[in-house]
Amino acid sequence: MLGVFNGLVVNGYPQDNQTIVANFKPILMNIIRLKERQDISGDIKLNGTYSQFREFLSELEKKQLSQNIVDTINAGVTMLNTSLLSNDAFRKQVKQTQTTILKQVEKELKIVPKNYYRNLWMLLGFTAFGLPIGTVFGLSMGNMGLMSIGLPIGLAIGAAVGSSMDKKALEEGRQLNLELKY
Repeated sequence: MLGVFNGLVVNGYPQDNQTIVANFKPILMNIIRLKERQDISGDIKLNGTYSQFREFLSELEKKQLSQNIVDTINAGVTMLNTSLLSNDAFRKQVKQTQTTILKQVEKELKIVPKNYYRNLWMLLGFTAFGLPIGTVFGLSMGNMGLMSIGLPIGLAIGAAVGSSMDKKALEEGRQLNLELKY
């Protein structure tokens, strides 16, 4: 009597689902290592930016990334590893590469560093809420000098919204254990 088998056949022997899961090994996509640069040790800002970018890459390696994102990271790291720029020009290049990678990771996977949404929403709250509230307050009181009262209100609204989004990202496991400061 023949039976129906919907599993995997290895070396001519059918495998059940538990064996398949136990033997499953994900394909790991390697991120190119950022090379050590001795020429940046004298510049404190550049050294901090470069170290932060190295930490950022280390945190990303812990996440499951798409091939597209790994390719973008590898292209950026290769560009930095072969760069002949120094000091401010190189620091600018590192920051641009970090920003490009961060935007793509956030867009595709919704993975963000600590306080990403708070920082973003503080600016939005300042401009989108604070300025209109301050303008209304200044016009209603007949003194446009009071317009500045709305700015801290908008800042607080933005910080609250952003912090709640950061908390949600942490709970969902979409937050890197790193805060980008540079």
